[in-house]
Amino acid sequence: MSHRYAVIGNPVEHSRSPTIHAQFARQTGIDLEYGRILAPVDGFVAAVERFRDEGGSGLNVTLPFKLDAFAWAARHSARATEAGAVNTLRFDADAGGSAWGDNTDGAGLVRDLCERNGFALAGRSVLLLGAGGAARGIVGPLLDAGVTRLVVANRSRANAERLAEKFAARAVHPVCVALDAIEPGFDLIVEASGSGLRDERVPIVDEVFEAASLAYDLYYAASPTAFVRQARGAGCRAACDGLGMLVEQAAESFLDWHGVRPQTDPVYSALREALHIGSTPQRPPSQ
Repeated sequence: MSHRYAVIGNPVEHSRSPTIHAQFARQTGIDLEYGRILAPVDGFVAAVERFRDEGGSGLNVTLPFKLDAFAWAARHSARATEAGAVNTLRFDADAGGSAWGDNTDGAGLVRDLCERNGFALAGRSVLLLGAGGAARGIVGPLLDAGVTRLVVANRSRANAERLAEKFAARAVHPVCVALDAIEPGFDLIVEASGSGLRDERVPIVDEVFEAASLAYDLYYAASPTAFVRQARGAGCRAACDGLGMLVEQAAESFLDWHGVRPQTDPVYSALREALHIGSTPQRPPSQ
């Protein structure tokens, strides 16, 4: 019996999740259907409940609905609770179809950093640019991986402070700094503000990039994003986009739904090759 899954968002036509999960299904011999749902900005709950009531088994959730998904889900994983955002929904028949929500973004980022890029996080200092939905899911897993300093910078200082407050009880907790006050001293710079979609530079000085070991854009494209170009031009030792995170967070969702983790390297390679057909920056992971 084929099980039905989909990604829900607005917009959603760009999503590569159907391709990714189709490849995972072929690997593992699992029979599934996976589609896209374009939900009205004010119609998330109605769209989700319709999909569930028509026999859907689970959803990936992308922008702008991760906070809505958290509010709607009846139960949450620990990492979704800490993030206050959900990118994976599972409808459990043994719980009357009630939804369980998870957030796989941070786990996907950590796996891509540590395994694909060989970047150990223990003892590292991290600068996080952005404080929205894309940033919420990655803070906890970065701290869990042993990061010893995490600084959040965002155009809206209030949003950065709200994000930091969510993790204030951590032994190592995020602190906030204004974009124009960032000084060199970070091992890793993570771009989660969406500058790649806007094709614009982030307003930090070149010396911050020059001192870093890696600059990582959560967004991805066939050609280097504006952030990756900026980092390389400023002398950062390495810079990459978030395609690997996209694949890894999808594998975490697949594990949530099916209890098996698929191989990600073949899927990553196929997606990277396919991206050469276009160069428009894409939305960040869980899509």
